[in-house]
Amino acid sequence: MHWLYLLLAIGSLGVALRTSSLALLVVCLLASLGLFLAWIVGWYAARVGDTSRDESQMIDPTELRRLRQLAEARKADANRSSMEPPAA
Repeated sequence: MHWLYLLLAIGSLGVALRTSSLALLVVCLLASLGLFLAWIVGWYAARVGDTSRDESQMIDPTELRRLRQLAEARKADANRSSMEPPAA
């Protein structure tokens, strides 16, 4: 979609270069500038949107706390089993 802004900006720049009316020149140059800015913003949003993190993959604080408790319990269990003498 943002490529459409670029094409329209180039078109309005072309009209601005070929016109003999000063009012139309100013309007087309301003439109071209606005469309170029819209293209840049759309292009940036598309690039950043591709690399942004998926929010559904994020862990909420309660799940993180539960995972930490499980890790601590496993670590404590591993320490207890390593301290016990081997069974004869």
